[in-house]
Amino acid sequence: MAATRSVALGSFTPSVVLEVARASGALRDARLEVAERLVPSSPAQFRSLIDGELHLALTSPDNVLAYRFDPQNPLGRLVDVRILAAVDRGLGLGVWARPGATFDDVRGAAVGVDVPGSGFALALFTLLERHGIGRDEYDVVQLGSTPKRLQALLDGDCAATMLGAGNELLADAAGCVPLARVRDELTPYLGTVLAVVRDEHLEVGRDLAAALTATGRRIVTGELATEAVAAARSRLDLGPELAERYVAGLADEREGLVPDGVVDPDALRTLVDLRRHWVPRVVDGRDVLEDGWRDPGLVVTR
Repeated sequence: MAATRSVALGSFTPSVVLEVARASGALRDARLEVAERLVPSSPAQFRSLIDGELHLALTSPDNVLAYRFDPQNPLGRLVDVRILAAVDRGLGLGVWARPGATFDDVRGAAVGVDVPGSGFALALFTLLERHGIGRDEYDVVQLGSTPKRLQALLDGDCAATMLGAGNELLADAAGCVPLARVRDELTPYLGTVLAVVRDEHLEVGRDLAAALTATGRRIVTGELATEAVAAARSRLDLGPELAERYVAGLADEREGLVPDGVVDPDALRTLVDLRRHWVPRVVDGRDVLEDGWRDPGLVVTR
């Protein structure tokens, strides 16, 4: 029998799909033993991918665009990062504010982001702008990963932030209010992808992509819904009702899982347009994203 392969996977929020893939035997069948490591920020995640401390990453596709094409990304270097599979379309992603707050309460207040140039931050800026709040009307505070931003919101350290992947359900349970949602204003959107940097991890990355995609498809059809609820309770610390709501959201066609794992070019273009609007980057007279995102090496085909 072939040996089991160990994989270090970096993510921002514990992955329910990964946990279900483990519980259902999909990882075992693929001969994978996956250790999920939570990362504090996208620069830390990509630094670890480059250094080989992480083999693969569940990350925003906007991070892939930034580190692959923009030489002025937070690490100051281009990275041959590639997308192996689309995982979800945002999972409830939206702007959440303190209990009782409105858009007017955001003006002059602190707004939390992971890092100011991340995809989630750019989506937040866009949603606020569409509701009449300019980028110069609030203070951007760097708070790190989504769970950290949720805690900051609950502690009163920011007036609003972007939440998703189950964190928005915890915010809702605590009385926080949604001001704007990606599913309503920025679709088609792509929230999470599985990505790889080093060639030596490409094969195992393809196998993990296949396992996660197959598991996601079985969650969407309801075959693994019970296992997904259990995973949401254990990995995201959601109560029974919130876990049921979370799993129902996984099947949502606008913001749930991508059951075939295929990267939608239109969804990718949404992210490109957001980045070009907020972080325009011209090198030697050329917009690095205008044609770069069509690079055939960006998405690894199976």
